[in-house]
This record gives sequence, C-alpha cells and structure tokens, in this order.
Amino acid sequence: MKRHEFLKELHKVSANRNYLEIGVNDGRSLRLSRVPSIAIDPAFKVVTEIRCDVHLVKATSDDFFARDNPLIHLKGGRHPLRNLRRGRSPLGYWRRTTLDLSFIDGMHLFEYALRDFINVEKHSDWASVIVFDDMLPRNVDEAARDRHTGAWTGDVYKLVEILARYRPDLVTVLVDTQPTGQLVVFGADPKNTVLRDRYDEIVAEYDLPDPQKVPESILDRAGAVPPGTLLDAGFWRPLTRARNLGVSRSRGWDPLRKALESLGG
Repeated sequence: MKRHEFLKELHKVSANRNYLEIGVNDGRSLRLSRVPSIAIDPAFKVVTEIRCDVHLVKATSDDFFARDNPLIHLKGGRHPLRNLRRGRSPLGYWRRTTLDLSFIDGMHLFEYALRDFINVEKHSDWASVIVFDDMLPRNVDEAARDRHTGAWTGDVYKLVEILARYRPDLVTVLVDTQPTGQLVVFGADPKNTVLRDRYDEIVAEYDLPDPQKVPESILDRAGAVPPGTLLDAGFWRPLTRARNLGVSRSRGWDPLRKALESLGG
C-alpha cells in the first residue's frame, strides 16, 4: 500500500474531526482531508483541488507554533451560530482544541521532526493519532542529512529510537507503506516535557556526519506491520468513541496500549 492510500484510510478509521499537516508541498496528502484542517509549509505549491475548510499557513512550523493561538482556525471563530453552520460545537471556541490526526512530513532532518512532534503533542492527547512520514529509508544514501539523491528521507528514522528511549510511555507502530514507510504514534501526553527538556542533549548525540549508520532493522523494515494490519485492528471504534465522549487518559489509555502492543504479536 502506498503512503497516500494508507493516509486516506487512516482518515476513515480514525474518524478524525480535524487534521494538521506539516509539509504541504503540492497538496497530495492535504487533498485527502474532509475536516477542518491546518496545513503548514513555508513554500507550498498546491496544484490539486483541496476539499476541506483549510488554513494554509505559509510559515515554518516553528514560527507557526510560536503564535499565541496557533489552532484558532479549528475553533471556528467566536460566534456560536457560525460554528453550528459549519457542523462544529457552538462552545468550541472556549474549549481546549485537541488535534485528532496530525501528519509530520516537513524538513527531513531528525531535529526538525523532533521539534514538530514536541509542538504537536502539546495540542494532542492520548486518543490523538500522530504520523511521521519517510521513516524507512531503503538505503544509506536516501538517509543522508545532506541530500544527494532524488528520493530522500533524510535521517528522520532516528525518531524511532529516540521515542523508544526517551518516551516509553508512548506506543509507536512502524508501518510498511511504500515507498519509505511511516511511524504512527499513540498516547500523546501534552503534560510530558521530557523531549523538550532534553532536546539539546538528544541533538548533540544523534546529529552525526554522513554517511549515516542506519540500523539494519530500519533498512530491513524489521517489525514494521503491514498497513492493513493496523487499519483493520479492532481498537479504532472504541478509540474514536472514547475520544468523542472525552474519556480521560486514566480510563482510556491502558486498554488502547494493550490493543496496540498486541499488533506485533
């Protein structure tokens, strides 16, 4: 399954009420959204029809998240009747905005992707779904920090190890999509500051010169699940129901974690 096919199906099974995308490029992934969306790219060149209520942000993701109220578009404005006309909660403006589905496909260097995750997690919760693109380079050249190939993943694959090491409270699922895989993250905790607090330490350790020493497990796609395995899993309906009902992390996360961990076995 190709990455855009997987993302299209992910929109369906997650029943997301909103969507955030970092790295718009020509809009091929953004065009899959049918919900209120925010799409961030300092140099987007959309060439396809977009069929959602979207805020196209021509800025870096760092600058976007530094704004006072970056997700204001998803609140639908101040007027309750306007929200009702758009199918949103009339009280939405005064509630905390939580991202349901986020897609991180920005600058292909791990430190940028790490900052994007830190910023996205601040606006997510345990029932959110966060997706990284280009996590399974097919060779060392594709994984270089200094691009010298046509197809290029950069070294964002390092997020697999970084999240496993520094954030074992999360559950990450590598997905064997074509051409270069994706990583789906569950269990976001906006109160957790470990990555932010240790960001400089992480960058100092993982910022290495080319050629990158890409783990064999990444090149061989070891442990990556077939896309259909994740999409057909039985936890999606309970997840979306719990999210829509506002079930707390203390009640909802453990059952989801167990269901996710069973995917590998």
